Amino acid sequence: MDKLDVKLWKLAARGQIVPKRSLLKTPRQIEAIKKSAALNTAVLDHVASHIHEGMCTEEIDRLVYDFTTEHGGIPAPLNYDGFPKSVCTSLNNVICHGIPSEYEILQDGDILNVDVSTILDGYYSDASRMFTIGNISPEAERLVRVTQECVELGLKAAKPWGHLGDIAYAINTHAKKHGYSVVEDIGGHGIGLDFHEEPFVSYVTPKGSEMVLVPGMMFTIEPMVNEGSPDFFVDEDDDWTVYTIDDGLSAQVEYMVLVTDSGIEVLSK
Repeated sequence: MDKLDVKLWKLAARGQIVPKRSLLKTPRQIEAIKKSAALNTAVLDHVASHIHEGMCTEEIDRLVYDFTTEHGGIPAPLNYDGFPKSVCTSLNNVICHGIPSEYEILQDGDILNVDVSTILDGYYSDASRMFTIGNISPEAERLVRVTQECVELGLKAAKPWGHLGDIAYAINTHAKKHGYSVVEDIGGHGIGLDFHEEPFVSYVTPKGSEMVLVPGMMFTIEPMVNEGSPDFFVDEDDDWTVYTIDDGLSAQVEYMVLVTDSGIEVLSK
């Protein structure tokens, strides 16, 4: 056993949840994944520079596909478990996994999550942003702003050798403080060597709980914050689109992060 194995063994013996060594990325893997993450961020920047009122979400899908493939990447969502598009576009009361459509036109007052995931040379990256269209309501502006604050506070709470629950507690506390709820049954995930790896990242668990944050871990911080109930339903026709149960607005911001010896590094956002 090396020093890290011994430390992980001691933590596990004390009842802590520790990651498998396979979840800890090597320096060579980290270097390659960072290239994928840089392209992922560039795709989001490309969307940001072109998104506008009156365009359909299908146009966003084309922007993502064309930019990604022109730069040597593959959109990770395309054909993933049958998902038909290159990006998720989740509008207003859609929590996540919205499917781009030529019939879905961005209108004044809309809020939209664009969730981009990229494969480059076999390595995966993932991040999402909220976009506001035209003049949004004060209620929508507040939800989007607080969701961004939740992610930043979750990031600040993340420390090497801390716990995933520290991130969750910071996020859930801030959301509840403003009268919002955090979706419980959909969360973040490990990433890098595959699209979705362990661990599942909850945003409603207590401080000091869940997996220990060990240097080399890579995962997403992506809470879904709802105006009203945290409950949802999945569209029966497409089996993907997740809607709020009460038709309230939902917002999501996603960062992809790496745990290092000295802190948390954001790889894509």
